[in-house]
Amino acid sequence: MVRPAAFPCTPSGAHPVELRAECREVWSAIVSATPLTNLNVWNFVTTSVKKLSPRKRVRRWVTMETTSGILLMVAAAIALIWANSPWREGYAALAETTVGPESLHLNLTLATWAADGLLAIFFFVVGVELKQELVAGSLRKPREAAVPVFAAIGGMLFPALLFTLIILVSGDSTALGGWAIPTATDIAFALAVLAIFGRGLPRALRTFLLTMAVVDDLLAIIIIALFYTESIDLLSLLFSLIAIVLFAVVVRSRKPRWWLLLPLALVAWAFMHDSGVHATIAGVVLGFTVPAKLVHGEKDTRTHAFDDAVRPTSSGIALPIFAFFAAGVSLGGDGETASEVIVQPVVAAIIVGLVVGKIIGVLGTTALITKVTKFRLADSIGLRDLLPIGFLTGIGFTVSLLIAELSFPDSEHTTGAKLAILIGTGLAAIFAAISLRWDSRLARRRDMNDDGIPDRNKALIEDED
Repeated sequence: MVRPAAFPCTPSGAHPVELRAECREVWSAIVSATPLTNLNVWNFVTTSVKKLSPRKRVRRWVTMETTSGILLMVAAAIALIWANSPWREGYAALAETTVGPESLHLNLTLATWAADGLLAIFFFVVGVELKQELVAGSLRKPREAAVPVFAAIGGMLFPALLFTLIILVSGDSTALGGWAIPTATDIAFALAVLAIFGRGLPRALRTFLLTMAVVDDLLAIIIIALFYTESIDLLSLLFSLIAIVLFAVVVRSRKPRWWLLLPLALVAWAFMHDSGVHATIAGVVLGFTVPAKLVHGEKDTRTHAFDDAVRPTSSGIALPIFAFFAAGVSLGGDGETASEVIVQPVVAAIIVGLVVGKIIGVLGTTALITKVTKFRLADSIGLRDLLPIGFLTGIGFTVSLLIAELSFPDSEHTTGAKLAILIGTGLAAIFAAISLRWDSRLARRRDMNDDGIPDRNKALIEDED
């Protein structure tokens, strides 16, 4: 059966997480409907998508890779312009506005609510993706996942090493606490750049990037939990874990009710926040409790169902609002000029880490692993394809901004660190876009991954409709 290559619900070569609910419904109906001609199939598919309600259309639009990336950029741009305008005091006042019950230790500024509260929604989606990938996805078979896993580790190790080296050479030891800032990757932003500029390249590249991002997120979570927790209130942590266990019981029941799940999630988050462990960790652990295998005779996994339900809120609300409050770097507002900020060692260390460290880590580690072991890149991917992938992983943004706030709370390095993240992310995105178009124009060999077997996976990255 021939199907149009550009249709966004095409399952061939698709990543397990990327198929939205309506896409799965459409293809399920196609499979069960026999006989169907090619024309009838296409008419059926397009009609089914057009019949989506306005609410579902908005949800689908928000979760498109290009849309989520653009929303992040727009939110960051608005914050940056406002924070450096004559009305900068209004932006600062808004960010410092305190909201929440003081009796529960939740009288937080709006900026803190965005970082600790809304970002927990994003990390819940990360936890759901981690569970899906470890149980039934790209990390299920260690041999197939080995190369992207090692590439992700190298892509975090080398930026941290370069950052540390530059800071030590500069003599500014007070900035060493920011070593983890250039290790992160903003997968939403990176996927948006890949979707726009990666057309014509193997779809396996997207899966490779997603697998790296899952490992990157897991390591970032571990770093936040281990290195950015000053003290722990064991009683609050215990209450949080009890709420998480109850959430796990309900989410595995035959009919999990949102009016039970949501209060349990809020309680788990509140106690995790009070314990001293960063509150976003609660989101990850809660997401990890969602079953990734079919239960109670259901036709689709609950990781897919929860991903479909929560991702629009994460992509369309949580991440843009966090970007708005985190990216508002005010130059000259506190007596510092732009030239004084830009020459800080932390700025150079982060930019070099994001742009150079990521490339060395991803390309170098992959070249070494494929050279000295039997592990190979996935079908249709060559080592040259990892040049743009390395630049894409240098798009730190969301998680890097979070780690910057944790590394330098109310310190002299905060402005410089955030400015460096914005510059480094911008440079990495530009270099990624250029190298993606360059790579797509080059002729491809029959055996790109050099495993001695001609490539069979010919699926390409196409336009999103």
